[in-house]
Amino acid sequence: MIEFAHPWAFILCILPYAVYRFAPPYQTKQSAVQVPFFDVLVNVLGLKPSKGATQLQPTLWQRASLGFGWLLLVVAMAKPVWLDEPQTRDVVGRDLMVVVDLSGSMATEDFSDSQGNKISRLDAAKNVLSDFSQQRKGDRLGLILFGDSAFLQSPFTADHKAWTDLLMETRVAMAGAGTHLGDAIGLGIKTFRKENDTADTAIISDEQTEKQKVLIVLTDGNDTNSLVPPIEAAKIAAQDAIRIYMVAIGDPVTVGENAMDMDVIEQVATLTQGKAFVALSPSELTEIYQTISELEPALFESFTYQAKVSIHHIPILILMLNYLIMMCFYTLKRYVLKEKNKTTEEAKHGI
Repeated sequence: MIEFAHPWAFILCILPYAVYRFAPPYQTKQSAVQVPFFDVLVNVLGLKPSKGATQLQPTLWQRASLGFGWLLLVVAMAKPVWLDEPQTRDVVGRDLMVVVDLSGSMATEDFSDSQGNKISRLDAAKNVLSDFSQQRKGDRLGLILFGDSAFLQSPFTADHKAWTDLLMETRVAMAGAGTHLGDAIGLGIKTFRKENDTADTAIISDEQTEKQKVLIVLTDGNDTNSLVPPIEAAKIAAQDAIRIYMVAIGDPVTVGENAMDMDVIEQVATLTQGKAFVALSPSELTEIYQTISELEPALFESFTYQAKVSIHHIPILILMLNYLIMMCFYTLKRYVLKEKNKTTEEAKHGI
């Protein structure tokens, strides 16, 4: 498909007609024969002579060649471009880092599945997170697991199936039996910073990039001696414009080692302009993640573009070829006419 970058240039097509219609004809001097009765001859013929000049009349082919040449110049000035096949690009909306607690208390079977069977807190979280990932079309999901230490199970990826597979492979206490919540938040911040250093932000502005960073933390216990306390980690996250949603799973009135420090959980969410939730059942956990989806709607966007290749040189090449052909034609014509006249002169002298 061809389109023109400067279609207004086609207005110049009327320029040759305007010149032909309103400009005085071009005149050229030629040799003439002087006669004593010139005035009488002019009056009889009704002519209006011009002193020492005659008007040349182009042939039909010359007119056509000039018009065609001017049209080609106008087309070149309009800058024709060839459009390639449309290509679609998808722009990811948000970077969502999901942080899952794998401490020993996550093995507590105080949740029930749809059939009423008792399941562990971790299994309930897996089921809900799997459904949650399917709702995040266009977003990139990451996965951090933590216990005695935190580690990155999955970097940010748009392949939600691969992300879900990695989530389903998790087991209680595979990262230790502790709950280093602050270290897990710190690792999330570090991952976001690394992404900012390497991400291509040519399409998404810096402001949009800042708004799309979200950390979702699921835990069922209080922090146990993290190197960076959760509150301090939340302050750093706030400086990096990372919003944190805290999901406390289990009974908030539990005491002892498995007790949840709701004050810390709520402070972390408040400092980062996020929100804190408490889930006591799979249905409540599902509602929480639906609420998060509403608070952080998917920003999936796609755009279509067509690569453009300028072909303005083609009319110029055709124009040069046209004049080359016309030049060769008239040169050959003059040569043939000259040879013909020469032969006629020789024939006359022979007679």
